[in-house]
Amino acid sequence: MKIYFCCTDFKAEPWLTALRTALPQAEIEVWAPGAPPGDYAVVWAPPQAFLDEQPRLKALFNLGAGVDALTQLKVAPATQLVRLDDAGMSVQMAEYVVHALIRHFREFALYEQDVAQGKWSFRRPRLRQDFPVGIMGLGVLGQRVARAVQAFEFPVLGWSRSAKDVPGVRCHAGAEQLSDFLAETRVLVCLLPLTAETEGILNRQTLAQLRPGGYLINVARGAHLVEEDLIPLLDNGHLAGATLDVFRQEPLPAGHPFWRHPKIAVTPHTAARTLRDESVAQIAAKITRLEHGESIAGIVDPMKGY
Repeated sequence: MKIYFCCTDFKAEPWLTALRTALPQAEIEVWAPGAPPGDYAVVWAPPQAFLDEQPRLKALFNLGAGVDALTQLKVAPATQLVRLDDAGMSVQMAEYVVHALIRHFREFALYEQDVAQGKWSFRRPRLRQDFPVGIMGLGVLGQRVARAVQAFEFPVLGWSRSAKDVPGVRCHAGAEQLSDFLAETRVLVCLLPLTAETEGILNRQTLAQLRPGGYLINVARGAHLVEEDLIPLLDNGHLAGATLDVFRQEPLPAGHPFWRHPKIAVTPHTAARTLRDESVAQIAAKITRLEHGESIAGIVDPMKGY
């Protein structure tokens, strides 16, 4: 069994060592042009040339939850795309979202400004029921974030492409229920997969439907947000602020207005990072199941894009 590693954004040697330990029966190496046919591949944003040269791969294992970079490429029909189900990312995402939510709700950014000026200030406590949190995307990550937000007693809503039943979450589904979901939401968290249908879903029209004083947390993909639509909604006061971890161009260009806008908090695509040991264990287990003819979780539906 031959497995290729094709991930230009990751240092190869630690991953090769971990994969060889987990799958000692396999031949595992970094892909190079002209390499012989392989059985499986562990990838992140591989070039089309790799897929063109490896049409007989049984499965591609994507080192991340988002598979939009793969779905944009031409993949052989017999090759399954497999995403990581969690691999330690969901708790990181929950940490990030809860931190951004509470920092906004408790007005800690304003306290920090006052402290920097030597001011000892006080603000009237706000009520959690006035800050319903709407989560777009109720997959593994979205449901984990929902549980974390519920622990702090905020009302939680959810919206997804198809109907979901998540304990404690008022669920909405489909385009026909999007407006109702937005109108009830004050803090909007985007955890959607990036597809043709969801690109640009965070725009002037949708964000304007949030409750006055709305707040945006985008931890999915930069292409979900129509960037030029955000600042006018912040400047006219309809939105109170935004925490953005993902952007259409990364790294975020030095002159981009998001860097300096006082109501925007920027982080460098770090909400949830791939953890090597957890990822390797999951990939090795799935390859073993596939080799025994068993089913696995995380197979991507190319028609849906996730």
